[in-house]
Amino acid sequence: MKLATYKDGSRDGQLVVVSRDLSMAHYATGIANRLQQVLDDWNFLSPQLQDLYEALNHSKARHAFAFEAERCMAPLPRAYQWADGSAYINHVELVRQARQAEVPASFYTDPLMYQGGSDDFLGPCDDVVVPSEDMGIDFEAELAVITGDVPMGASADRALDGIRLVMLVNDVSLRELVPAELAKGFGFFQSKPATAFSPVAVTLDELGTAWDQGRLHMTLQSSWNGRKVGMCDAGADMSFDFGQLVAHMCKTRNVRAGSIVGSGTVSNRGVEVKGRMQWPKGYSCIAEKRAIETLQDGAPSTGFMKFGDTIRIEVKDKDGLQVFGAIDQRIVPVSPNGSPKGA
Repeated sequence: MKLATYKDGSRDGQLVVVSRDLSMAHYATGIANRLQQVLDDWNFLSPQLQDLYEALNHSKARHAFAFEAERCMAPLPRAYQWADGSAYINHVELVRQARQAEVPASFYTDPLMYQGGSDDFLGPCDDVVVPSEDMGIDFEAELAVITGDVPMGASADRALDGIRLVMLVNDVSLRELVPAELAKGFGFFQSKPATAFSPVAVTLDELGTAWDQGRLHMTLQSSWNGRKVGMCDAGADMSFDFGQLVAHMCKTRNVRAGSIVGSGTVSNRGVEVKGRMQWPKGYSCIAEKRAIETLQDGAPSTGFMKFGDTIRIEVKDKDGLQVFGAIDQRIVPVSPNGSPKGA
């Protein structure tokens, strides 16, 4: 099934069930008002939502209405935990090679992960509000999962069983703030503003054979200012699957229902053509593009995002239909009245 959260003036919004083709929706009132309620009591509430989902898909839901992605908050508008991994080692290799830094051997056996802010997520069509263009505004196209309860010390297979939903991510980064923060030795903080998620979160059964052992074998599309810059295979070069990422989280602690785990920037390896490396599938963040340019030409030629720029992130199935709906955002400055959302 597919679930979304509509804006209703509250912090947590209103849970809606969305049809498979994303054309229709129905409030889940009477079953659950918030997605967190469902995650807390998944075995009891999700079958009821599944029944409503089936009725909606067969045009038998009495109070259905047209689905509008613009009305969506993040599927889980605030979460108990947001932890973002770096599961595509190709991305790590490129970025570190560009600054002439070695990749530690442990990076190939132990996932990188940071804990981001989870109190204020962005909806799929919310503006990305940034204080200054000089901060190096970058998008990062990723996947994420929402978990149920996963006990401390769970194996990767056990952790995989704890995954409830999958969605898309724009993990906005302010690249010019990163070096000074990392130099402190405590990791990202101000360089990682509010994260955005796709209109809908999707259960694993909806993904069919494309979901295989914790990897989604579908193409993640990124379009910057209307120009397609990435057509990356989300499954092919994923070094750590989502089961491994969740297991990494719960090595020393319990992971509770409503935790969100990101994949990190989706990245594919290049191919050598006439002695020169090429990346035919493009890129899922500007930093990777700049790293490639540095390796090839000695310096980057692509700048970061400017106010007014747009970013669109989506996944389409074999029939060309969107699976999660699209993240479709605009970069804007802080408004004079200090609005936190740029509205």
